[in-house]
Amino acid sequence: MAQASEHDEPRSPSTQGRVVISVDAMGSDHGPSVIVDGIAKSADKNPDISFIVHGPEQELKRLIARKGDLTGRCEIRDTPDVVKMDDKPSQVIRNAKGTSMWSAVESVRAGEASVAVSCGNTGALMALSMIRLRKLPGVDRPAIACLWPSRNPQGFNVMLDCGADVRAEAPDLLQYALMGAAYARNGLGLETPRVGLLNVGTEEHKGRAELREAHELIQDAQETGNFDYVGFVEGGDLPSDRVDVIVTDGFTGNVALKTGEGTAKLVGDFLREAFNKSLMSKIAAVLALTSLKRLQKRIDPRRVNGGVFLGLNGMVVKSHGSADATGVSAAIKLAFRLAQSGFQDRLAERVRKAAANVEEPSLPSDEAQS
Repeated sequence: MAQASEHDEPRSPSTQGRVVISVDAMGSDHGPSVIVDGIAKSADKNPDISFIVHGPEQELKRLIARKGDLTGRCEIRDTPDVVKMDDKPSQVIRNAKGTSMWSAVESVRAGEASVAVSCGNTGALMALSMIRLRKLPGVDRPAIACLWPSRNPQGFNVMLDCGADVRAEAPDLLQYALMGAAYARNGLGLETPRVGLLNVGTEEHKGRAELREAHELIQDAQETGNFDYVGFVEGGDLPSDRVDVIVTDGFTGNVALKTGEGTAKLVGDFLREAFNKSLMSKIAAVLALTSLKRLQKRIDPRRVNGGVFLGLNGMVVKSHGSADATGVSAAIKLAFRLAQSGFQDRLAERVRKAAANVEEPSLPSDEAQS
C-alpha cells in the first residue's frame, strides 16, 4: 500500500476516468456482507466507480467473487483488525494502524481514493480522520453535515454540525455556514443556498451570546460566501422550504437528527399498526398502497444515509452502522457525487478566502469578519 509520510499533505487521486471510493468493509453492525452488497448496488448503477475495500482478505475475496458486477472493480486491502462500536477514540488512535477504518482513511491521505466511506464508530472515525487528513487551514472545528428530508424542490435540507463537536463558538458557526453552503451547491445543485442559524426564536435578541455574534458574522459573509442568509430559524424549519442549510452546534444537531430519525420510525410503526388492525383497514392499505409507498420513500432514512465530514484535507462519508445494502449504496452515491463535482477543492478554496478575510488586519472590523 502506498503511504504518505507523517508530514505530507493528502494528495489528489489519479482516477484515470473513474472515481475511486475507499470503503471500510468492517464497520457495519451486520458484517461485511452488507457492505459488499451495497458496493455491488452502486457498481451496478454506475460504471464510473471503482473501489478499494478494506478488511480480512479471504472473507472479502469470497463475498466479492459472488458479485459478477464487481469483477475487476475492487482492490482488496488486507486489514485483520476492526474498530468496535464501543472502542474509545483515544484507544483507537493508539492501536489503529492495523484496522480497516485506518486503512480506508489512509487511502484518501495517500491519494489513492477520492473519498472514504465507513459505517464504523463515529467518534473514532472523526478522530482518525482529523489525525491522518488534518484540518483545512482556517477551520478550528470540523463538522458533520447530514441531509434532512424537506419540502424544498431538491427534497432535502443540509444540517451541520450533527455531532462532530458538542461545542461551537461564533467563528465556528460562520465556518459551518460557509461549508454547508458549499455542500448544498455541490451536493444538491443549489446556486445560491439559503442559510439559517438554529435558535430558540427568530427574533434577533433571542439565544446565547455566541449565537447573536454568529448571526452578525454570517450576515456579513453572505456576499463572499455566495449564499443568502435568512437569519435565525427554529426547529420547525428543519424540514421546511424556508431554508436550505441549517447551522447549529454538534450537540443540538445530533439530538435533532436522532429525534427526527426516531420520529420517522415511530410514524412508520404507527401506520403499520393502524392498517393491520382490522380487515377493513387492510383493504384500505391495499387501496392506498401506491401512496403509502411514495410516503415511505420520502421518509426512508436510507435515502439520506451518509454524513459528510467537512473541514478536513480529504473527504470522509459516515454511514449508519445499522444501514442495509440500500443505505450503504446511498452513502457511496453521495461520496461519488461530491468527488465528481470537485467539491473538496472548491470547499478548501472557499475556506481559504474566508480565513484571509478574517485575518486581514488592514480591513475595517466589520469587513474583516465577512
